[in-house]
Amino acid sequence: MRNKALVIIDIQNDITKNYKEIIGNINRAIDWAAEHGIHDVYIRHENLSAGTRTFKPNTRGAELAPELKIASENVFTKHKGNALSSAAFADFIDENKVSEFYLAGADAVACVKSTCYNMRKANYGVTVLSDCVTSYDKRKIDEMLRYYESKGGNVIGLDGLLGDSFFSPSVANLPLRCGDISPKGATL
Repeated sequence: MRNKALVIIDIQNDITKNYKEIIGNINRAIDWAAEHGIHDVYIRHENLSAGTRTFKPNTRGAELAPELKIASENVFTKHKGNALSSAAFADFIDENKVSEFYLAGADAVACVKSTCYNMRKANYGVTVLSDCVTSYDKRKIDEMLRYYESKGGNVIGLDGLLGDSFFSPSVANLPLRCGDISPKGATL
């Protein structure tokens, strides 16, 4: 399974306070990746624009959030929304022949959206973990989940992921959200 990676995007001190609502789920996903031999990757955003107030290089705001479990040294910095714009991350993908990605993080309407779009455009497999993404405007999350699917990405909840199979009896009776994969494999 080493051709897969869990990519945690922009869970940093300057990100929306809403990340605190999903950090436990992201940490559970990190544990799952470690148990399954899947690369953990952390993407940091640094804003190089003059006059910026957030994500300034070498500030506390640009550091990964202290509650985030760090399970690898695969930490890459980007300066644009799309994680693939990080040359070091792109090199990591090539060197490790990663072709499938699980996405978590923020912001669902910006960096996660851009990364999902560009990964799908590059023909990578993408699964967005619906309860591991957040936004400054949480009202837009369901719209973004539909967007990810419209671009060819899969959207599943963490319980579906942790069950190791969308058909697992352990997830058959769980309530599903719009965009989750049902136990029979249909997208809701």
